[in-house]
Amino acid sequence: MTQVSWWRGAVIYQIYPRSLMDSNGDGVGDLQGIIAKLDYIASLNVDAIWVSPFFKSPMKDFGYDISDYRAVDPLFGTMDDFDELIAKAHGFGIKVIIDQVLSHTSDQHEWFIESRESRTNHKQDWYVWADPKDDGTAPNNWLAIFGGGAWEWEPRRQQYYLHNFLTSQPDLNFHNPDVRQAVLDNVEFWLKKGVDGFRLDAITFCFHDQDLRDNPAKPKDKRQGRGFSEDNPYAYQYHYYNNTRPETVGFIEDLRGLIDRYPGAVTLGEVSSEDSLATMAEYTRGEHRLHMAYSFELLTDDFSAGYIRQTVEALEASIGDGWPCWAIGNHDVQRVVSRWGKGNTQSAMIKMLTAMLCSMRGSVCSYQGEELGLSEAPIEFHQLQDPFGIAFWPMFKGRDGCRTPMPWLHDKRNAGFSDTTPWLPVPEHHLALSVDLQESDEASVLNAYRQFLSWRQQQQAIITGSIRFIDAPEPILAFIRETAGQRCLVCFNLSAKSVSYQGLPSCLGEMTREQIITGHGLLQGGIIDNEIQLPGFGCLYVKLK
Repeated sequence: MTQVSWWRGAVIYQIYPRSLMDSNGDGVGDLQGIIAKLDYIASLNVDAIWVSPFFKSPMKDFGYDISDYRAVDPLFGTMDDFDELIAKAHGFGIKVIIDQVLSHTSDQHEWFIESRESRTNHKQDWYVWADPKDDGTAPNNWLAIFGGGAWEWEPRRQQYYLHNFLTSQPDLNFHNPDVRQAVLDNVEFWLKKGVDGFRLDAITFCFHDQDLRDNPAKPKDKRQGRGFSEDNPYAYQYHYYNNTRPETVGFIEDLRGLIDRYPGAVTLGEVSSEDSLATMAEYTRGEHRLHMAYSFELLTDDFSAGYIRQTVEALEASIGDGWPCWAIGNHDVQRVVSRWGKGNTQSAMIKMLTAMLCSMRGSVCSYQGEELGLSEAPIEFHQLQDPFGIAFWPMFKGRDGCRTPMPWLHDKRNAGFSDTTPWLPVPEHHLALSVDLQESDEASVLNAYRQFLSWRQQQQAIITGSIRFIDAPEPILAFIRETAGQRCLVCFNLSAKSVSYQGLPSCLGEMTREQIITGHGLLQGGIIDNEIQLPGFGCLYVKLK
């Protein structure tokens, strides 16, 4: 792939720094821990790493509440450590993408500390402030994702401020051009450091409705959770006015104008809206918006060939020349082995899920631990760190279960992650999935992950080709990937039982076993008299004429 388009079809490995590797014995992972594991990450055959926030923060939301956008929090190390990380990652041929949390800051950021002091200071309108109603209540009915209303009273100003997440995460006022410029200046600071791109957290939340109109109620049968559970009151509203405002597109274009001054740098937007697929398409369309975007549409409990096809086809129908990014797991949702596997921890299924994800049109985000097949960790209430889980316990147990430390060594304290008590416990059942045990097992999930990504690098149609689904009964997911130089049929069996299928379109022609593409390391399907045969959790890649 060329330097300009390295990100098209790239596999991006998400690192949650607190949980990768603790290098200094304080129980929390850090930048030096990432550096120590770069050789391991390079061995996975991924193209880039996405490093979740390591900036200075009071850690009320574990780094997504930033108090200084240009400083490394001492918990994670120093700026010299980050410079070393960039240099060594690039030495391995790995691009570095970092999080940017643009829509809100910590309430300990110097901007907010100044803004809340009065209605006349230089930062007085840098955040979203509003007078109370005549009866003293909040300006409108907007809700916060993490529970309760989205407005918090500030006695110094005798006004409310907006927070779409925690009360300690006040929203910036993006209608103020000085705020937008300051945000872009912070982004450019890291571009000058040599980062290769940004994952843009909560990008749909930058702007709010200036008239502060109430969000309309959502009927019970329309409520669905995307990054939050359906019993969260947040699901009871259409969020037309507190996010995904039309002004966001203009800011995205300004951001892209800055990014384009640094050749090869990319943007990846996190999209959460009333129609996330439509917003993904809108935010990536053309040459002057985001390079790519992902949503929570494959981070749900829904798992069937029909649902996956419907989701991808809906996006493809509207995205035009935009580019998607797909993920089936991250630091915000239950691990995919538990969410989609429903207790099925067969290695064949886990291997198939990675292959399915990495065979879609688009780039891929793969969350640390997915290459090991880690399942959700059980976390007791007294062990919880996540404020989201604490607020909604016991119906929603928060995000800590997918954030537990990586198991490196099966026979070492805390699985080799740390010499002291870690910030979250290492679950006992993760020890059998540790890196050292899987390294020595040729049939392990880890080695299958490596083999598949190595094989994928030679399949240009899989990396950058178009996608067209073909009709197949559940549980078969089937589609064609095509470039000018390669055309192939891709089939997955999403069940544990063997299946066969004879209804392939006649336009595919007669296919023989000689056309089967091998070397991917997965359970291999076959072709007999143009009938597709797939073992449980098996796959088939066929070179088409």
